[in-house]
Amino acid sequence: MTDPHVLRPHAEDAFADELTALTAADDRPRPERWRLSPWAVATYLLGGTLPDGTVITPKYVGPRRVVEVAVSTLATDRALLLLGVPGTAKTWVSEHLAAAISGDSTLLVQGTAGTPEEALRYGWNYARLLANGPSRDALVPSPVLRAMADGATVRVEELTRIPADVQDTLITVLSEKTLPVPELGEEVQAVRGFNLVATANDRDRGVNELSSALRRRFHTVVLPLPATAEAEVDIVSRRVDEIGRSLDLPPAPEGVEEIRRVVTVFRELREGVTSDGRTKVKSPSGTLSTAEAISVVTGGMALASHFGDGVLRAGDVAAGLLGAVVRDPAADRVVWQEYLEAVVREREEWQDLYRACREASV
Repeated sequence: MTDPHVLRPHAEDAFADELTALTAADDRPRPERWRLSPWAVATYLLGGTLPDGTVITPKYVGPRRVVEVAVSTLATDRALLLLGVPGTAKTWVSEHLAAAISGDSTLLVQGTAGTPEEALRYGWNYARLLANGPSRDALVPSPVLRAMADGATVRVEELTRIPADVQDTLITVLSEKTLPVPELGEEVQAVRGFNLVATANDRDRGVNELSSALRRRFHTVVLPLPATAEAEVDIVSRRVDEIGRSLDLPPAPEGVEEIRRVVTVFRELREGVTSDGRTKVKSPSGTLSTAEAISVVTGGMALASHFGDGVLRAGDVAAGLLGAVVRDPAADRVVWQEYLEAVVREREEWQDLYRACREASV
């Protein structure tokens, strides 16, 4: 049962009822140690209605084939690399894949510039190591090693942020399905059901390209940005609603139109042209992802709820828009000012947003 005091429950806890209903309704073949069949995993991510009337909420809004390819890849012994620009739900998808397949999304290695080799292999309990020397009791398994032993799905987030020499630790794991422990003169072999989901993007600074040897051991699935404005509005609305409930924010009435304006601003600046195709605009240095739009709207909801009348208005999202767009104070501020004057100012129905953004920019 989900602890109501937990700020962000794991996927397998937050959606336990849906996973239980899918397990009961799932009569299709399942790979060894999978909690659900590939069909049920895809249904869990994409949403649907079960024969007993249970509604499975969509966790990912995007092309169905992308999810089917990702799930079918994990049903083989090939590792999966989810690639995309920041904010395309790579982490969200990887978490839900692990929750649906293994019932445990916590086997996680978070990639950073300082991730050591031990995070992917194993470490040591130094008190035991000094007292008794190398032994199984002194070995501290990494999430990868635990997943290999249990036949579970392990996640490696932001793989390209990990130093290249540490990344290549995975080559033996993914090709030979084994992890040598030379200190003990033995190895750990992966049992059936083990697989690995990694996420990566090549847009952020500090990226370490994957070696060709490591990249060949992944099947890469690219998660695209939402194809249409309506799809992106739907994604932002769903996630803002979920986050708002977890933070006990009262629902902001009439918020959809404000969400649509935030999404429109992001898409136009991202694509370098207005939605009607008539005006070209400069793009800022940031990615202006869907995740950032969610953050802007969530911050606006908090302002409207705690310092306003509960209605999401232009003034509640203006500061968030400025912060999301202007990452480089010199270049991006010029881009933002030009967009305000050339696009926002010219839209009669956006005059409140124009005034609010001008005030926030002062």
